[in-house]
Amino acid sequence: MGAATAAAQIEGGSHEGGRTDSIWDAWSRVPGNIADRSDTSVTADHFHRYREDVALMRELGLDAYRFSFSWTRLQPGGAGAISAAGAEFYDRLLDELLEANISPMATLFHWDLPVEYTHGWLDRDTAQRFGEFAGLVGERFGDRIDKWVTLNEPATVTLNGYALGLHAPGQSLLFDALPTVHHQLLGHGLATQALRAAGVRGGIGITNTHTPVIPASDAPEDHLMAALFDVVHNRVFADPVLLGHYPQVPDELADLFGAFSAVDEADLATIHQPLDFYGLNYYMPSLIGAGAGDGESPDGTSEAMTALPFHLKELDGYPQTAFGWPIAPEYFATAMGEMRERYGEVLPPVYITENGASFTDEVAADGSVDDPQRIAYVHDHLSAILDATSPGGVAEGIDLRGYFVWSLMDNWEWAAGFQQRFGLVHIDFDSLVRTPKASYRWLQQVLAARPAAPTLGQEAASGQEAAQ
Repeated sequence: MGAATAAAQIEGGSHEGGRTDSIWDAWSRVPGNIADRSDTSVTADHFHRYREDVALMRELGLDAYRFSFSWTRLQPGGAGAISAAGAEFYDRLLDELLEANISPMATLFHWDLPVEYTHGWLDRDTAQRFGEFAGLVGERFGDRIDKWVTLNEPATVTLNGYALGLHAPGQSLLFDALPTVHHQLLGHGLATQALRAAGVRGGIGITNTHTPVIPASDAPEDHLMAALFDVVHNRVFADPVLLGHYPQVPDELADLFGAFSAVDEADLATIHQPLDFYGLNYYMPSLIGAGAGDGESPDGTSEAMTALPFHLKELDGYPQTAFGWPIAPEYFATAMGEMRERYGEVLPPVYITENGASFTDEVAADGSVDDPQRIAYVHDHLSAILDATSPGGVAEGIDLRGYFVWSLMDNWEWAAGFQQRFGLVHIDFDSLVRTPKASYRWLQQVLAARPAAPTLGQEAASGQEAAQ
């Protein structure tokens, strides 16, 4: 059991410790890109308050902490050797975690691409540079990291960053964004090879966000568009990594996927590296109807989306998070069942690397933060996957090793700025005071009640035993 964060969302210190601009720093300074006009300069100030934050993790009773390395803190400008100043921060953080007996799970790319990479993941060279960066980081920290995640949510990077213009770098290319899929996955393969060449002791995997896709009706056109969305959100990322090839698509959709029509077999071999685990992020299912819509997506309104042959519809009958996302834990089980059905024995052990929800948290007069909705959310989603992977469950046979709550603390939520709070710990973004919420205290009791608390390094423990 762990909690997760990302460097760009919590660290701050945006021009300290050698750090230079990422695409998110530049994007956040453009008026209109961030809902509350905030930026990355301070966020939760973890760069200065990491000891306080690790103390909160220790008090909570976490087995593991998933964080990300800031690419531009470790390699300013995206080129050259590892920065001594940047590395010193992560040395201190890792020492603090290990002293607290908390296993580090490190993500190499959680969206903070160096701003110098002008064409971003549209450029094949970015994959090569990412592989080189991974090798340098592996050599520097490989003796202290228990698990390595190469990429976080390449689906979100492609869809929001390059197809719909909702996230940095803000391009609205629709299906012309598909080369970013291949280049990210190639970068994953090269990074995996580089980490292994560096002799890192920790296991290596990748994390993607999976959404079960539901046709809006029984109409054939809705089923076809639901299949299309399933491919572009789920299968186009998981199939090459786990099966070694891109998914087959219906003939009537083939023209949309020309980017994959002549993929080099050597590239697919690089992408299809043996993995020690697969990271799955789950937030919601997707209800898909045929035809253009009003441009609404889970992360905002996109004019480009109105040109797509499908649209997302609201899932009736379900409560919603503050982000407007449906709370549907039974579809978490569905996502796990689909992974079992599609990938079977080739699926490595699974970690739920993100699951959580934003709610409108209010600070009471006594300073406390009561968030019963978040308690119910985590309880119901964790219960759903434990049931799903138990004997007789829809995902029986999946080796579930762990679950990470998103997020340890309230953070800078990308284009939503400080308007969406996902944390177990409340952050006052003016004073930066940390206040554990009721959900923190609840999870603390849950973790303390376990008969044993395995670490990420204890691979002999079964997934079910670890989750319990």
